[in-house]
Amino acid sequence: MLNAVYRLVEPRRFEVEWNDIDLTADQVIVRPTHLSICNADQRYYQGRRPAAVLAKKLPMALIHEGIGRVVMDRSGEFMPGQAVVMIPNTPYEEDEIIAENYLRSSKFRASGFDGFMQDNVALRRDRVVPLPDGINPEVAAFTEFTSVCYHAISRFRNFSHSRRNRIAIWGDGNLAFIIALILSYREPEAELHIFGKHEDKLANFSFAEATYFINEIPDDITFDHAFECVGSSGAPSAINQIIDHIAPEGTISILGVTEELAPINTRMVLEKGLRIFGSSRSGRQDFLDTVNMYTEHPEMVTYLECLVDSVIEVNDMTDFTTAFEADIRKAGGKTVMLWNK
Repeated sequence: MLNAVYRLVEPRRFEVEWNDIDLTADQVIVRPTHLSICNADQRYYQGRRPAAVLAKKLPMALIHEGIGRVVMDRSGEFMPGQAVVMIPNTPYEEDEIIAENYLRSSKFRASGFDGFMQDNVALRRDRVVPLPDGINPEVAAFTEFTSVCYHAISRFRNFSHSRRNRIAIWGDGNLAFIIALILSYREPEAELHIFGKHEDKLANFSFAEATYFINEIPDDITFDHAFECVGSSGAPSAINQIIDHIAPEGTISILGVTEELAPINTRMVLEKGLRIFGSSRSGRQDFLDTVNMYTEHPEMVTYLECLVDSVIEVNDMTDFTTAFEADIRKAGGKTVMLWNK
């Protein structure tokens, strides 16, 4: 089966290439319908990765957040036309200690190999999760992103002590919003305190106990645990503010991505006996749990709808650039491509 793959060949330039999908292989063929642009995709598109990284990775099809409909599954496990979520992480071994998304041998779409910007995507059947009827496809498009948050909170619950009366989230963007939303369901007894710098974004956290501007933090405020969802150049400041205000023996979850080293106040880390851990990507079980969460708490999907900034129809290659450029200019939220290729 001849298949079109739309690869980024250099910053801001896409080209179509062709590959052959083996229809006799034990795999599920999915036609993408909704693809969501991630900040990681933008770093490649804008050339904001080191030159050596770009030279190694490109050409490559972008996008690792998306859903689609099954075209073919020879085993009959998935029916033609069935809506599914595509899992970008692809492990090649199992480890009794290390999760699939942390194994160095795993490959990740739109990072180690081609992402979902294709007419059809051939996936191992364990990389496909059924999507129940009735879930807004524009929200389902960024299920991978939501599953990363679910994964981080699962790790937090394993690592942190049981006093979770007050949890702080640093950041007011998409990542912080989803972390806070999931926490409001998985830790319903905890007060959520959000620290950000944009009044309009902080207003979205209507389910939180309180919101604060990062340059107006009360000296006496403290909390049991914290999530850092800032990243980029703001990560060092955010992490050190957390260290200043967190209670002894608290747990700090780092989620923000930065290309820079982040100096932190190790003296206070030691004095307070803090535990700091990082989380990245997610595995199959996180996807299953996230989709189950959509079903059990349909109102969560309604909350997540506020993150959909724009939906751009993609019919030809010129629309790729339109979508990515619009995503750069957005004030916040997610850009979803309605994949009509």
